[in-house]
Formats: sequence, C-alpha cells, structure tokens
Amino acid sequence: MKVNGHFSNLATSYLFTEVARRQREYTAAHPDAETIRLSIGDVTRPLVPAVIDAMTKAVAEMGKAETFRGYGDEQGYGFLRDAIVKYYAGKGVELAPDEIFISDGAKSDVGNILNIFSTDNIVAVPDPVYPVYVDTNIMDGRKVLLLDANAENGFLPMPGEEHVDIIYICSPNNPTGAVYNREQLTAWVDYALAHDAVILFDAAYEAFINDPALPTSIYQIPGAEKCAIELCSLSKTAGFTGTRCGYTIVPKALVKDGASLNAMWLRRQTTKFNGVPYIVQRGAEAVFTPEGMAQCKENIAHYRENAKVMGAAFDKLGISYCGGVHSPYIWLHCPDGMTSWEYFDVLLEQYHIVGTPGSGFGKNGEGYLRLTAFNTAENTKKAMERLTK
Repeated sequence: MKVNGHFSNLATSYLFTEVARRQREYTAAHPDAETIRLSIGDVTRPLVPAVIDAMTKAVAEMGKAETFRGYGDEQGYGFLRDAIVKYYAGKGVELAPDEIFISDGAKSDVGNILNIFSTDNIVAVPDPVYPVYVDTNIMDGRKVLLLDANAENGFLPMPGEEHVDIIYICSPNNPTGAVYNREQLTAWVDYALAHDAVILFDAAYEAFINDPALPTSIYQIPGAEKCAIELCSLSKTAGFTGTRCGYTIVPKALVKDGASLNAMWLRRQTTKFNGVPYIVQRGAEAVFTPEGMAQCKENIAHYRENAKVMGAAFDKLGISYCGGVHSPYIWLHCPDGMTSWEYFDVLLEQYHIVGTPGSGFGKNGEGYLRLTAFNTAENTKKAMERLTK
C-alpha cells in the first residue's frame, strides 16, 4: 500500500488551524486577557428571520409522513435552483436550472471540482490567495504557477504570455479585498478563450460589492459561459457558515477536449455527493426572496460599517491597507518592517487582537496581515481603540 506522496509537499498545518492553535495557547496562559478575534471569516450575526421561518416550516414537514422528504436530487431541489436562476436574472445573467449544482459550501466544491480535470493541467493561482486553491492542486500533483499580486498592481494580477489551463480568480479577493473591474475580467475571459483554458471564479464575497459598475458574476462578461465555472456560497451572503449551503454553476456551453463539463460534474456529483439537506435548502431558498435579501443586506451593511471603522483607524495610524470597501477584509501592511508572524504576535500579546498572518496566503503575503470585519460593532470599535490609543 502506498499513500499519496504529494501530501508531503503541503505545509504541516492548515493556516487557520495554526492561528487557532496559537490563540488557544495564549488564552490559556493569559485567562484575564479579553481577546478579540478578527482572524477568521466567520460571521457573528444570526440567520435572518426569513431563513429561520423557512427552516422551521421545513422541520415540521419532515415530521409528517405526507410531507417527509428522503433522498433528494444530488444537484439540488428545483425550488432552490429556480430561485438562483431568478437571482442571476437580476444581474442580467441567463442561466438554466440544470446549470446550477447545490453544494454544502464553496470550499468543498473548490477542491472537488478538480475531479473533472486532468492532473496534467497547469494551474494559475494569484499570490497571495486563499490556501485551498493551492493546497488542493498540490494534493493532486498539478503544476501551480503563482501570479504576483502586489501593491503595484493593486493585488489584481493580469494575464501574461505564459500558457495555463486552469485559472483561479476570487473577486472580491480573499485575503486582499481587491476587486476586478469589468475591463480586467474581460481580459481574463479573452485569455481563457484564446488558450482553451477554464476559469474557476470564486464569487463567495459578491454580496459585498456596492458599486453597480463592478461585476458580481463572471457571466456578466461576454463569452464567459464558454470558459468559466462560478462557485458561490451563502456563508458570507446570508450567514450560512454553520448551516452550510452554496452552489456551483457549470454552463452547458462549457465544452473542453470534446466533453461537456456540465455532464462530467453531474456524473461526479451523483456518484460522490448525496446532496444538501432539504431543511437547509428551504432556508437557502428564503435568502433569495425579497424579504430574505433585504434582511441579509442589513447584516452585510453591519460588516461594511465594521470595515469602515477599521479603515479609519489605520488611516489615523498611517498604516497602508487594501480592501474594506467591497470586502469584509482589511489587508494591511505590517508597520516597522515586521514580518507577518511578528506583527501577529504584537497584536495578540500587546493588544489582545487576533489576525491572520499574510505569509500564510503565499510568499507575496509576507509583511502583510489580514483582519476581518466579521465581529460585533462593539468588539470592532474596542479593538481599534486599543490600537489607536
């Protein structure tokens, strides 16, 4: 028996696991310290009333023989897929229900979608970036090309001359908070079409974009339906971090190497996935109702205000940063030439604030640190007051 040797090429510990470990150890050693966690993208506000009402009704249905639901379609119930079709129509994007696949979150599908691609493909990933993109490809042994994202290019790398087969784009970006505009995404779509490549577009934070000129879906770019797969999650849109529900869009026009990627993904899901619980899907459906959307936008406005408070504090301190406008993340430059982990220690030990070291997102993240707006207004203000005082 042989194990997958590619795992030896991974860091020993996943970034956020390591951050959590250090926080636990510090808290245990300093029980009187009031630690404020601004390190992880986990929401703090509860599910909105429209979602709770829908899930409560669904729970009652599951307790009656005439309305009980057992196994559902692996790709999701029709009522939720239809709701997502209408949501995208509001963006000017036309989808068919069978192009939408309901999942237990974008993180799962970001890794699982690789099942339909050969390990011979060359993968382009921005650096810094969400670690799952890199780690899942390393696990399969693919060649990964890192695209420099830095202050000079606004942390938004653009296509080069080198050929790649799979391109990861996250906009708004995690961890930097940078957002591609329409012209920039058009350049990426044109590149993918010219190189017969596939874009994996992570739209997990699309609900934070508040400028109508900025695309919230790759399919708002002409030709993207022939070269892009879009992955999204209700974790940030509607606080489903503990409820788990997302979706992946694979257009039927997306054909590579003579094969329909939509048909391949359907075959993969029906074999390896049993679907998202009915109760959760009813809650997700409620997100896309007028009432649900209005309530979710109130929560997003809360996090945006937190980001504004954080940005104002760093402006006052003269610390440069990216993000915080169309994103819940502040990507700040570590002061005084400190490394990412050095500044992490300073924040934790002197101010009792937990952040995420930028070096964990790639080599270009060294010298930066990510803070999130996912906390209460009280804690956010308290954390920033500690820094500015």
